[in-house]
Amino acid sequence: MRTILVTGAAGFIGFHLSRVMLDEGWRVVGLDNHNDYYDPALKSAREAQLLDNPNYRAVRGSVEDPGLLMDLFAGERPEAVVHLAAQAGVRYSIDNPRAYVQANLLGTFELLEAARAHPPRHMLLASTSSVYGANTEMPYRETDKADSQMSFYAATKKSNEAMAHSYAHLFGLPMTMFRFFTVYGPWGRPDMAPYLFTSAIFEGRPIKVFNHGDMKRDFTFVLDLVRAIRLLIDAVPGDKPAGEFDSLSPVAPFRVVNIGNGAPVPLLDFIAAIEDAAGRPAERQMLPMQPGDVPATWADTTLLRALSGYAPQTEVRDGVKQYVDWFRDYYGVDKG
Repeated sequence: MRTILVTGAAGFIGFHLSRVMLDEGWRVVGLDNHNDYYDPALKSAREAQLLDNPNYRAVRGSVEDPGLLMDLFAGERPEAVVHLAAQAGVRYSIDNPRAYVQANLLGTFELLEAARAHPPRHMLLASTSSVYGANTEMPYRETDKADSQMSFYAATKKSNEAMAHSYAHLFGLPMTMFRFFTVYGPWGRPDMAPYLFTSAIFEGRPIKVFNHGDMKRDFTFVLDLVRAIRLLIDAVPGDKPAGEFDSLSPVAPFRVVNIGNGAPVPLLDFIAAIEDAAGRPAERQMLPMQPGDVPATWADTTLLRALSGYAPQTEVRDGVKQYVDWFRDYYGVDKG
C-alpha cells in the first residue's frame, strides 16, 4: 500500500486531500497540532471522519517540534509528502508574527531536514498567491518576478519557496510548490471571508466589506484544489520543462504551480452568491482596504493544465451553495 504524509491533515485543505487519498486506497499519515488559532472542535470533527478509515493514522504534534518529522519520515518512509501545515492568515501575521516564524520557517526547515535524511519520491509544499504581493500585471504567472510581498505571512511563504529550492538543488529532492488562490468550500476555516460573511448574514449582523467592495479574487473551490494536488503528486519535476511557461528550475528538480480558478470574481458578486444561498440579504459595512491586503488576484493556470490535464472549474455560485448548505448543517442554523 502506498503511503503519503500530509501535514496539517486536520486543517481545511488537508482534511479534503486526506479523504481523496484514502478513497484512492492510499495509507495516509496525518500530522496536525490542533492549535487554537481557530476552534479546535472543527479540526477534531474533520479528523473524526478520517479516523473512520483504518488506513488513516493521526499524529498529534507541531511540524516545528525538533525530531518529530525526522522520526515520522524514518518510520513511515512516505512515497509522497504534502506539506500544508502552516500558520495562515494575512492579518494575524501583523499581530503575531512570531507564530509564522515558528510554524512556517522552522516547521518547513524540520520538514526539509527530514526529507534530506529519508527522501520521498515527491515533496509538495503549500505556498500562496499572496507571494505575488504588489504585482499588478495579471493573470499572475509562475515565471513572474515576485519580490514585493505585502504581509509577513506572504514573506514567510516566499521564504519557504527559496528554502525548498535550495534543498532540491543541493540534495536532488523533487519538489513542487503550490500557490493557492482564495480557497473556499465545506469545512472552511472560521477566520476566512465565507464564514465571516455567512455567519453574520444568518445572525443578522453587518458584514465588513473592505476597500468598499472594490476587490476581485480568484475564488477556488476546495474539491477542485485537492483534485489538482492529487494529479500533481504524479507530476514529479525532472529536467524537461513542459513549455516556455514552465517555472521548472534550471538547476534543481523544483517548480512552482498556481492552483486557481483562472477567473477573478468581484467580491460583491461573491457576497451576492452567499445572500442567494442563504435566502436573506446582508447588511454591508463599507470599510477601507486593510493593511497587507491586495485589490485583486488572478491565476494563470496554463502550467497546471499542461502538467495535469486539469484546472479548477466550479462556478462560484455552485461552490458557494455547497458551502452554505454545509454551514447550515454543521452549525445547525436556519433549519426552521
